[in-house]
Amino acid sequence: MPNLITLTDAAAERVRHLLTRADGEKPPLGLKIGVKTAGCSGLQYTLDYVHEVLPHDEVIEDKGVTVLVDPLATMYLVGTELDYVEDKLEPGFRFNNPNEASRCGCGESFTV
Repeated sequence: MPNLITLTDAAAERVRHLLTRADGEKPPLGLKIGVKTAGCSGLQYTLDYVHEVLPHDEVIEDKGVTVLVDPLATMYLVGTELDYVEDKLEPGFRFNNPNEASRCGCGESFTV
């Protein structure tokens, strides 16, 4: 079975950077990846800071950072690679997800 999620070196470095700059009384434990119903294709990725692991969260330690996956998103994310791209038009995280059947034209949502 493939890994649930892997991170590229660029993504791990960006997560590390974000976690050290996060506001709040205590630093976040990591980032949590989820999927919500939204956008013109039906599903959209979510990224949030987390301070605790919930009972059914999938915890992934990769390249020195902690990423949690919402249990409701697991079936959509198996085998996904999280990358971070710095380009002039739209820098940000990119999900290279083998489960995607298509993406909307703007790239904000996907379908499986």
